[in-house]
Parts: sequence; structure tokens; C-alpha cells
Amino acid sequence: MATVSSNSVTSLKFQIVETDITPPKGIYSRNWGAAKFDVASGVHKPLFLSCLVTQSDDGILGVVIAADLGWWKNNDDERSLRTAILTACGLQEQQLLFCLSHTHAGPSICTNDKDQNGGKLIIPYLEFLKKTAIESINNAKENLTDGFLSWEYGCCDLATKRDLNVNGGYLIGYDPSANADQTLLVGKLSNADGELKAVICNYACHPTTFAHENILISPDYVGAMRELIAEKLNVPTVFLQGASGDLAPKKQYVEDPEIVDANGRKLGYAILSTLENTSPVGKKWTFDYALQSGAPLAIYAEKETIANQTFKQLKFEVKIPYKQLDSIEKIEQDFNACEDRVMKDRLWRKLNTRKSIGEQTYAVLPVWIWQFGDAFVVAQANEVYAVGQEQIRVHFKDRHIVFINIANGYLGYLPPQDLYGKDIYAVWQTPFEKGGLELLIAEIISKIEQLTTTS
Repeated sequence: MATVSSNSVTSLKFQIVETDITPPKGIYSRNWGAAKFDVASGVHKPLFLSCLVTQSDDGILGVVIAADLGWWKNNDDERSLRTAILTACGLQEQQLLFCLSHTHAGPSICTNDKDQNGGKLIIPYLEFLKKTAIESINNAKENLTDGFLSWEYGCCDLATKRDLNVNGGYLIGYDPSANADQTLLVGKLSNADGELKAVICNYACHPTTFAHENILISPDYVGAMRELIAEKLNVPTVFLQGASGDLAPKKQYVEDPEIVDANGRKLGYAILSTLENTSPVGKKWTFDYALQSGAPLAIYAEKETIANQTFKQLKFEVKIPYKQLDSIEKIEQDFNACEDRVMKDRLWRKLNTRKSIGEQTYAVLPVWIWQFGDAFVVAQANEVYAVGQEQIRVHFKDRHIVFINIANGYLGYLPPQDLYGKDIYAVWQTPFEKGGLELLIAEIISKIEQLTTTS
């Protein structure tokens, strides 16, 4: 990652509210086709909902909900929840980002699973999530404090490539031959006196440490990361999942909680390491002068800087084609005829995705871009491959780019077009036609360029 030269500090009001959203005992929580259970037997670590409310100097509100949850199998559930929150809190659609960590050890949040073992608890749990989000937003709005938001790039080697070629066939697991995007972006929320009050972690890595043998509700590695930051800094952490479509931990698919926690501590210590190198609020590490020594030296120093006050919000849509998909009737027939538990689970997911699409031949993908000074938050609903965030960050070398997967909905993967035609899970799972990711990247770059031009 190239050195960012822009001013990364934005003045604003903010507040964070954290709430335990661990689901009730007995809720349906089967997330793996190979799992032999439907209901978790206990809790590894509690799940949390983090609510960050920001307000610009001219009064514009922005709300980020970051929840330790998996993904939306039924987009009607997501739309219903988000619409209720917008209405209750008096927000416009561009003002709210409801982001999921993508843990694979959480409860089902799909009403279509209501007839499964423990499924009767899903609808009440969704009502609880709605109430919790609304109360958190209102509480945060009532307790805003003056402060600053700043950003720093770091690095964490938790993420590895996970499309593994074995004798010409692809498995989803650690690929030691490929280099992964290990970019870590850390946000600091500080009060008017420069005291750190909260941390934002934007990192791309599938939370799939726990897998089919695990019988515990868990935020996966995010839990131990959050605990470490709270222990060392006494502040909350808002975790935002990055473009992790092809990224996951080296050690995953386990039932040992210590491996899960070790992965979380790896990320937590990377955050702490990144924070060690940040400038104090109101200052910037800037070139000062050239000094002739045994070699010509570039001398840098901390210099005073003025915080940026820009805060803009943009929602737009990108149109990309769907594949030729099987009909709902055909998938239902296959599902009803299937007796294999693993394949039946796969067909159930396919059916839910197909019902969300209906008779549409093109997907209209919503994208949210928020501009905080010289930094940009890009949020969208799908599982974008890491190349998406890499290309956008390379294009804007002098900016901090937050990229978020699984925000405000979910449909499927967006792998790069050169992988189509290969027997890779993300390619045959996605409903999107070849080239969709490239269209999305181009539109995001175009919109950020427009925002920078008008700033």
C-alpha cells in the first residue's frame, strides 16, 4: 500500500453504543452443510451489535450498525429490518449502513428457516435486533460528543487466499502458493482533547475458523480481537468486514476455541501495532527539509494540520446481469427429491437466492459511499473478491478507502471474470454473470472521482 499523503483527520460529533445480541438458547444455527446438528449447545463468546453515530459540523447524521451475524438468506428480512429502523429513527436510506461481520457460527436470521429445529425463535430474534438497533441509535444520538475521526493503514497476515487448486479441482481452503491482500485499515475516534474513545477495524478475512464440528454460538475471531483491544485500550471496536470473497484464515474449519481466539489476537495485535505509528490528533507526519549527511536525508516531522469538515453521503445503483438460472420450480423439485443432508442444505440456499431474484434478468446492486474528509467508506451487499478493494485503493493511493462486504443486504459472490469457467465455489454459487465485479469496481471509482472533484 502506497503512503497516503492526504489529511486523514475529520472533525465531527460521534458516539458508540455496544449491545449484547447473543441469541436465545435453542435457536436454529446450522450454517454448514456438513454440520450434524441444528442447534448450538452453548456460547463461545457473546455476539455484539455496535452502533456508531456520526454527525458532521453541518448536522448531517451517519449511522453504522456492525453486528456479529452471518448473512441474509432472504433479502425481504433485511429490507424489513432496515426499513423499520429508517422509519423509527427518521433517517434517509443513504444515512444507514447495516453491516454484518459474516461469522459462520451465529444464529439463522432467515424467516424461511422458521420450520427448522429451533426456527420458531428466529422471528422474535429479528424483532429483538430491530428494537436493539433503534434504541442504540437513539441513545447514541442523544449523547454525541465533539471529536475527530482519523485513519491509518497497517498490515495483518491473518488473511490467506482460499481458492486451493488440488489436481485441477478447486477446494475452499488455505492456498500457500498465492499472496493475499493483508491490508488493515484502522480508524481512530478521539474526543476533543485527543483522547482515544473507539477504534474502527476494516479488515478482509472470512470468519470461518469455527466450522461444521463447532457447536457454539460465536463471533469467531472478531470476539478475541474485540476483547484484546478493550483490555489494552479500554475502548470499543467497530468491526467492518472487507472484500473477503477469496480470503480466510490459514487455520480454519476447527472446533478448538483456542485456535479461534489465536486468530482474533493476531488481528488485535496488528491493530495495536498500527496504532503505535499514528500521529497525534491535529498533527501529521510531513516532509520538513533535506539534510546533507553521508547520504542526502529526507527529514520528516509532526506538523500541525487543520481537520477536514467534509462529510458527504451517496447511494447509487450498478446494473449487472444474472446468469441463466434454474427456475424456482426446478430447484424446489430437486430440493424435495434430495435425501442427502449436505446437498439438501446447498439446494435450500440456492432456492432462497433464486426466490430473492424472482424474474429479473439483471441485478440492480445498491452501493453506498460516504466521504469523511479525504477518506471514503464504500459499502455494498455482496461478497466481493479482494481484488475489488485492491484496485480501488491502488487507484486512490492518496486516500484512505474503507471497503465493506455484506452491508444492507446480501445475494452472492462477485469473483473476477478470469475465474469464470473454473470449478470454483464462488463462481458456481454466485447468481451474477461474468464481468459483474469489473462493472462494480469501475462505477465505484467513477463516483469517488466525482466526489473528489466537487469537494
